[in-house]
Amino acid sequence: MIGAVVAAIGLFVSTNIDDLVVLTILFLATTRGGTLTVWKVIAGQYLGLITLIMVSVVAALGLTLVPDEWVGFLGLLPLGIGVYGLIRFLVRRRNADHDDDDDESAIRAGGLLGVAGITIANGADNISLYTPVFRTQPVLDTVVTIVVFLILLAGWCLLARAIGTNRRVTEALEKIEHWLVPAVFIGLGLYILIESGVIPRLIGVLT
Repeated sequence: MIGAVVAAIGLFVSTNIDDLVVLTILFLATTRGGTLTVWKVIAGQYLGLITLIMVSVVAALGLTLVPDEWVGFLGLLPLGIGVYGLIRFLVRRRNADHDDDDDESAIRAGGLLGVAGITIANGADNISLYTPVFRTQPVLDTVVTIVVFLILLAGWCLLARAIGTNRRVTEALEKIEHWLVPAVFIGLGLYILIESGVIPRLIGVLT
């Protein structure tokens, strides 16, 4: 039991370091007003993680919901959100009527489901790691692993919120937030697409 807990902690931390950065950006977005709230970020994260766990469990049972070679297309979600946010900022800036209080980025407008989608896209590659673990573990150890994941996500949210809503942090990022947030999501989307290798496969299919 203790071994399963330790292994679960190591697996969660090693596969969710990048998610901590994304979470911090999301909590930062909640401080700028709009429809995205703290509870939507937390609920969206849990919805996304539970979805990833369910897909991994199903895959461990020998079923494949989405072929591994096409999972990388989930990177289009953060990429689209980032591009939308960047274009919106540039248009507002060019029109010289940018108002921080009226700013509504794509991720803020997306709300809970937008956060869940980002979480799933960012953790899609984790399925390839979770699946063999769930496949080789006894059922009890798998249950323990899932419980540990859900508990650690709460800690992840608390840490990211502490950073993302810290007054000094928000003041320091205030001047660059409008392009930093889109840049982070664009970078995340491109990383997922490139790292997964779906672009060459798509070109191969089309040609």
